[in-house]
Amino acid sequence: MQRKSIPARAFWLILVAGMVTGMGNGSVFGAAVMCFVGRGGFADWGGWWPMDYDPHTFAGFMNWCMFIFGFAYVGILAIALKRHDRVENGDLGTQSSGRTASDGH
Repeated sequence: MQRKSIPARAFWLILVAGMVTGMGNGSVFGAAVMCFVGRGGFADWGGWWPMDYDPHTFAGFMNWCMFIFGFAYVGILAIALKRHDRVENGDLGTQSSGRTASDGH
């Protein structure tokens, strides 16, 4: 029986940890940008559905930043674990320089 790759074993970890981390960073980034730019007044904060997803409002801009950062972090984590799996299994492919650690470089 063949062992599963790291990304296959960590699918839910990639999805949940990537979205949670990315959305947390996206909310901070979105709030900081909105406060710095001063976009919109208090009356234009976003409100409830569907205005809270309108990127022209404070809450909507933050929500879209959270989604974008969340999906970006999922992608970054998936790529990182895929490359880590290649290193763990010794499947490094062709090296551009052709040098190894035993060459002293």
